[in-house]
Parts: sequence; structure tokens; C-alpha cells
Amino acid sequence: MEAYSNLMQAILDGEFVFTGELEPEKTTNLEELVEGAKPLVGYAVACNVTDNPQSMAYMSSLVASYIVQRDAGMETIYQLRCSDRNRLALTADILGAAALGLRNVLALTGDHVSLGDNPGAKSVYDLDSALLTYMIRKMVDEGVDLAGRPIHEPPKLHVGVAVNPNADPLEAEIMKLKRKEVAGADFAQTQVIYTMEKVDSLFDAYSQYDIKIPTLIGIFPMKNYGVADYFDKNIPGVSVPKELLETLKKASEITDKKKRKEKYMEINLDYFEAFVREIKKSDARGVHVMAVGYEEMVRELIARVRGKA
Repeated sequence: MEAYSNLMQAILDGEFVFTGELEPEKTTNLEELVEGAKPLVGYAVACNVTDNPQSMAYMSSLVASYIVQRDAGMETIYQLRCSDRNRLALTADILGAAALGLRNVLALTGDHVSLGDNPGAKSVYDLDSALLTYMIRKMVDEGVDLAGRPIHEPPKLHVGVAVNPNADPLEAEIMKLKRKEVAGADFAQTQVIYTMEKVDSLFDAYSQYDIKIPTLIGIFPMKNYGVADYFDKNIPGVSVPKELLETLKKASEITDKKKRKEKYMEINLDYFEAFVREIKKSDARGVHVMAVGYEEMVRELIARVRGKA
């Protein structure tokens, strides 16, 4: 396989890779997003740029991905949702992404629009994430669109997909992932998990279905107890370990703001450094750190795991 991106080259070289996450919001000013990416350069190999997360109407992921690469020097993983676009729009966006120098795309089906801040919007779902993966691979490998129409100077990029280890039953999720692998996915990133039990059960399922797609485990360090409590109560299938939740709650009682912030940082680093070191012993090819707005912690975590701190 030819590598078009630094991310895929690192995976092919057998490196244990780290990716981060950036979230453009409802704004036309991306200065904060760019500044958030800069500290991760040299630590994360690439950063996801979210596309209307939880169906919130935010800044274009395509535009934000390009500006982050241009102004911060951080390679991006451009997220692309099927929920908002038909195959014409998806094709146009992939061609545009390639023209702007983007080299990674994460193909997502996307949350239903009724969950977001414009619930009256019309869902599209012309394709799902597996068909989108198939379409992108045809564009890259065969130089044609989904209808077989030729593309002048086809795009050169890698397509990633998502997998949810918290799904119940897990078998159905693994069968969906197998479809994506057959469609040509280059890598996968998981939804958030907190325990090695989930990691091990995921790769046990991979073995049963002969799935070999390089996979990055998703983790979510939490800036404060409020975030952790909300995440634990409101994100389907995700459970923050009780001991970690209680430790964060105790830290929330520290009255001095600076000391409270330092304690949160210490708790996250202690927990996730140990967790990532265990993940490195598994079949995982890396870790995807979903800690939007917590770049200082992400950088320190990666540095510690790599022995640079």
C-alpha cells in the first residue's frame, strides 16, 4: 500500500500512533482551533476535525481541516457525515478535500439530526459509512465516482471508519465493521472506552471475524467532574469507572481554582498513562485522544507514554 499521509505511513511503519481531536464550533473565527492544534504538533501524528458532532450545526469540517493544516502545520483527519449529504455532495467534498491537500478522511454515518440544535432539518442518509468508504475507495483506486464516471486526476487519501466497542450486542457492530473493512477502510478509531476489558473483548471479536484493520482505541480524559458526570449519565453505552468518577468528584471540592485544575490534570495523567501503557500491549495500533480543549493534558500524556516527560 502507498501512504499518502503521515498517519498512514506511521501505521505502515508499525508505530504506535496518537491522534487528537479538534472541534470547530458555530463560528467563522478559527483562531482558537488553530492555536489548540499547535501544541500537539510533534506529539499527535494527526487530529480529527469533527463534522457537526451530535448533529450540531457547526463550521465546515472541510474548511476547518484545511485551515488547521495550513496555519498550525498539523495533519488532519477530515470527518465526513452521510446524515447531511447525498452522494453528489459527498463526492464534491472528497474532491475538494483532495484539492486542498487533505490526506485522511473519517467516513461516518452521523447522528440523526433530531438530536442536534436544528431538529427540523431533513436527514439525508443517501449512503451509510460502509457505502461512503466504498465510494471513496473507488474514487482513489479506480478513478471513478459511485456511478462509474471517470475522475480527472483522482484524489489520493486514506479512509478511516469508526467502531463502537460499547455496542450491545457487540457482534452486530463487528459485522458492520467487517463491511467497512471489505469496502476498503484503511484504519479504524473506536468510540470512547475506559477499561482493558473492553479493549480485549473488541480484539477477541476481531479474531472471530478475521478483522485485521489497524485500530486506534478512543480515550477521553475529562477536564473536570461536571464533564465526567455528564458523560457517564448521557452518552449511551459509555460508563466512566466509578473509582475514577469518585476521584474527580473529590477534586471538584477543592476551592482553590488553580489547585483544582492541577489536581484534575494529575488524576487524568495517572489514570490514562497507565491505561495507554496497557493498550500498547494489545493489538491496538494507537490511541485516539478525544479531549477537545484539553490540549495541554493530551501533549503531556503523549510525552509521558513516549518517555519524553
